[in-house]
Amino acid sequence: MEILLTIHSILRWFIIVLAALTVFKYAVSWAGNGSFKGMDRGLAAALSGLVDAQVLLGFVYFLWDGFAGAGFPGYRWLHMFIMIAAAALMHVPARLTSLGDKQRFSYSILCILGAVVLVLVGISILK
Repeated sequence: MEILLTIHSILRWFIIVLAALTVFKYAVSWAGNGSFKGMDRGLAAALSGLVDAQVLLGFVYFLWDGFAGAGFPGYRWLHMFIMIAAAALMHVPARLTSLGDKQRFSYSILCILGAVVLVLVGISILK
């Protein structure tokens, strides 16, 4: 069970680094009037996929550890709900297909930054 928590803890840093790289790439493309290309869609998809894996690992750990004796205290529930909200927000950039490129970059940046803030809040409430 500890290996699950270790992987879950390490994966968050990959998500934050990928989110930072994605925001940087999107900001450069937005400022330079770039078009939303395959690499941009790939970054959004990779971020969504990593977040999905993180949520799955976290949920399995939440149930396993909870039923193994740690219980289900309020801060763990709050962490889970905040992280699910962050995951939902991380999926928005992949769904913004009907917007123009400039809007798509700017909205994607806002969604990713908002999700990262939620991730940091969710991490900070853990004991």
